[in-house]
Amino acid sequence: MKDNDSALEGQEQELFEHYRFVADKGQNPLRVDKYLMNLIENVTRNKVQNAAKSGNIYVNDVPVKQNYKVKGGDVVKVLFEHPPYEFLLVAEDIPIDIVYEDDELLVVNKPAGMVVHPGHGNYSGTLINALTFHFENLPKNSNDRPGLIHRIDKDTSGLLVVAKTEHAMTHLAKQFFDKTSSREYIALVWGNIEEEEGTVEGHIGRHPKNRMQNTVYEDGSQGKPAVTHFKVLERLGYVTLVSCKLETGRTHQIRVHMKHIGHTLFNDERYGGEKILKGTTFTKYKQFVDNCFKILPRQALHAKTLGFEHPTTGKWIEFNTDLPEDMQECIEKWRGYAKHMED
Repeated sequence: MKDNDSALEGQEQELFEHYRFVADKGQNPLRVDKYLMNLIENVTRNKVQNAAKSGNIYVNDVPVKQNYKVKGGDVVKVLFEHPPYEFLLVAEDIPIDIVYEDDELLVVNKPAGMVVHPGHGNYSGTLINALTFHFENLPKNSNDRPGLIHRIDKDTSGLLVVAKTEHAMTHLAKQFFDKTSSREYIALVWGNIEEEEGTVEGHIGRHPKNRMQNTVYEDGSQGKPAVTHFKVLERLGYVTLVSCKLETGRTHQIRVHMKHIGHTLFNDERYGGEKILKGTTFTKYKQFVDNCFKILPRQALHAKTLGFEHPTTGKWIEFNTDLPEDMQECIEKWRGYAKHMED
């Protein structure tokens, strides 16, 4: 028995905890594979089911199959033999565009194409890899990610604040949680928005059929509350330039909310914005739009303004960045096209 026990103990020591969730007390019985798909970003059902078949999903420290029904209070863990990314995190000498820095924090301007933190196949080349190289002993957030207060999508450019001390991490995280920080994004969307300004409200959660997308649940039955305030900046014929201010910070929030009101972000492939959604299908128009797609090979979204209370001085500080060149060039082309339409 001792030999068997030792073998079991050795096996357990080789498993690393990648995810841990405690089901809410009011959780209705739900298959563990569906439960995890709702909580783990960008995971597929196939991956979850394979993890269950391999004995990597534990509930209350007992391995379960994918059809186990999660109940209130259950502790759900996903364990693998390889360590999670934080154990594999490699410091990389990647340039960072620092807009502001002091002893407590820094504000960076992230380029489009850079993933913010490692995970799900992106274990290198991320902002966290770069920060780890340039700064020592950054505090970790609740997900063990060094310095990270919030994040923006890989193909979204713009401003992020990073904490350099535990005090700054706690103070800034509370501001984002309490919705007292200020974030303005600039987006180019399909169609002519009739209203000059407005507000989109609707719970955002995982799409029931396309697991790579999120969607709006107007009845609030699923997802988390989300509020986006938008204002038209410029009408450019078949597209509109808008300012979006976030009251909440859900995954893909602006992308999902703008699609929900019929104005998908220009060239947002995940949400269908890479198709010609407005205008004509004439050859010249299609060629014009394709040229715009080549200039801006990503969703037209930039985190332009970021404001918050400094964790030490208590003063409100705000930062602005210019639109990146790809967005500027694309907008200029649409301005020319819109002028040609008027003539």
